[in-house]
Amino acid sequence: MARRPLPRPRILSSRVLSIGSDRIARSREMARTAADSATDVLHPLITITRGLRRLAAAGRAKWAATPKERRGPALFLAAACVLVVALAPYGPLLALVSVMGAAAWHGRERPVVKTGPDEAEKERLKALYEALVPHFSVPEDPAPLFAHGGEWSKALSDFDFDADGRPTRLRIAYPAYFPDGDAAARARIEHLLHAKSGRGREYLFQWYEEENQLLMRVLPALPTTIAAQRFVTAPGETVLGFTDDDAVQRTMPVRAGDERRDAPPVVWRTGPRSTEPHLLAVGAPGSGTTSLLRSLALQALDHGDVVVVDGSGTGEYACLTGRAGVLGVECGLAGALTSLEWAAHETERRLIAANRARQAGRPAPEDTKRPLWILVDRPAVFGHLAAADGRTDPQELLQVPLRHGRAVQVTVVVAEQFDGVDALTEAVRTHTRARVVLGPASREQVESVLGAAPHTTPPPSMPPGRGYARLGTGPVLRLQVPATPDPYDEATSEAHRQAVLELLPEPQSTMDTVRLQHLAGRPRETTTG
Repeated sequence: MARRPLPRPRILSSRVLSIGSDRIARSREMARTAADSATDVLHPLITITRGLRRLAAAGRAKWAATPKERRGPALFLAAACVLVVALAPYGPLLALVSVMGAAAWHGRERPVVKTGPDEAEKERLKALYEALVPHFSVPEDPAPLFAHGGEWSKALSDFDFDADGRPTRLRIAYPAYFPDGDAAARARIEHLLHAKSGRGREYLFQWYEEENQLLMRVLPALPTTIAAQRFVTAPGETVLGFTDDDAVQRTMPVRAGDERRDAPPVVWRTGPRSTEPHLLAVGAPGSGTTSLLRSLALQALDHGDVVVVDGSGTGEYACLTGRAGVLGVECGLAGALTSLEWAAHETERRLIAANRARQAGRPAPEDTKRPLWILVDRPAVFGHLAAADGRTDPQELLQVPLRHGRAVQVTVVVAEQFDGVDALTEAVRTHTRARVVLGPASREQVESVLGAAPHTTPPPSMPPGRGYARLGTGPVLRLQVPATPDPYDEATSEAHRQAVLELLPEPQSTMDTVRLQHLAGRPRETTTG
């Protein structure tokens, strides 16, 4: 009978080793599972034990801090408490439950609180510190706050980082000899921090000259969900848009999408007591200046009359044609000249009537108190057409409303693009003290229009209606204009279309037309070409 050959020793040993390894792995897995199960089962006991240990440590520390002359009375008081508890009904049980509850509370697992930056954040802060050394140090300083290889924690504090490791908040202490009153020096520091902290975000720089500190923080994007609606304002107040929560001291209830909340508005006050009765809005194509004028028109029609002169000729204001309170929507040169000439005569008439009433000791007539809004979009286009045709520049007809309109409730709003700003007349530039800049613009462009540079870094891209506003000599505020698109535009969403249509006045009746014709002193017509 043939014998079966025995396996080779090498193969036998490898099989034995593999079987042993599998058994060891299974044993480790079983031990790990048993340990996890035991930990879950014994977790309350572990928590209570940890709490008792912490309570005991706190008691020992308290006893060590007690003076020797007070230890005797303390022991007596503790013994008296133990005796009272022991003699009270259910006293020991209640004491045990109380001790276990206190131990469970002190022994619970607490989340780890981050107390400092990690290694990556330290490297970024160190890089920022090294980049600021040439700007915040001089060779004559015997103890420089900023020096190559120096300690960054002495100058940089109050920092926060986002999920990508980029700083969102940083406080910088700079030496007292830095010229923080020089706009150019401050701009260099802001540009450096913007570049080193990450582009594509909007940074706010707050300089505290008295404390020699600079606070940089990233601003969240302004909400674009607020559409045209009835705003809670007093007569003579108009909402230009909405800004940051800490920029103004007022909020108003608004409807943002499907929710209602309070938002901080940028309120523009017009009328006889206003210091900035007229407004100039400048922006790039598609920046939202036309939407701003539509929003102002819808708000003005609640208490006054509106004349619209559209130099773009694209029919963006066709939704206002024939509505109650709209005296005219002119898109051609002839109609624009006629409307603005009437506006100048109407301003003079109101001035004369109000002056006569004051001389006679009577209140001003009612027809001089009703606000009149003159909205002019892209007047530079009409200026070129008038020059080619040998006619008067329509902007020349705005001098009387601009100079004297405040006293008789006449408000002028002019919107122009950046390429047509040079064509604006001196009267428009001088008397429009309320300014708005919308759309992407450089820091120099914003400063040339507003008269002051913004404290933030303009982002490279902006949604329509996003920009900056400045009322007179006030601060420069971030601004988001309420979404007020053309309801007749096919690209307009249904929600925004209905929001605008709900605000439009009813079409004029025959009696309204007669009243407006008598008020205007001319036939009611709308020029479209």
